[in-house]
Amino acid sequence: MRGDGDGWAFSDTGARFWGRHGAAGLLLRAPRPDGSRTVLLQHRAWWSHQGGTWALPGGARDSHETAEEAAIREAQEEAGVPADRIVVRAAVVTASASGTTWTYTTVVADADELLPVVPNGESTELRWVDEHEVAGLPLHPGFAASWESLRGV
Repeated sequence: MRGDGDGWAFSDTGARFWGRHGAAGLLLRAPRPDGSRTVLLQHRAWWSHQGGTWALPGGARDSHETAEEAAIREAQEEAGVPADRIVVRAAVVTASASGTTWTYTTVVADADELLPVVPNGESTELRWVDEHEVAGLPLHPGFAASWESLRGV
């Protein structure tokens, strides 16, 4: 479903950023049965912006949404993540665009166990990835820039 946030925002240098009212993604963590920590990642469809990279489920924020609401909605749409099975721990602004109010907020949440996920057309794959393996994947540039700082949140 298209919301009023779908579209590009432009910085004062002309750079474009997805989400007219900003954007948000869900960094969802869950333990494997052996206790090792994982995060849910989305392999972005080739046709999408930065297609072929790995990132968080997320997208444009609508004008009436908080960053938390947008991240949870996007994770439901893109991965089938049930909102009632996660606990939000933090919201961290991980990117901004000069000359605008545009920001990207990473919403950090936990699940008690690995949740079943179902990709939509925006993904070629969804995967629970061990935290120590994330940096070895071809990451979306924005996620790559913030991953190490997010690990400690």
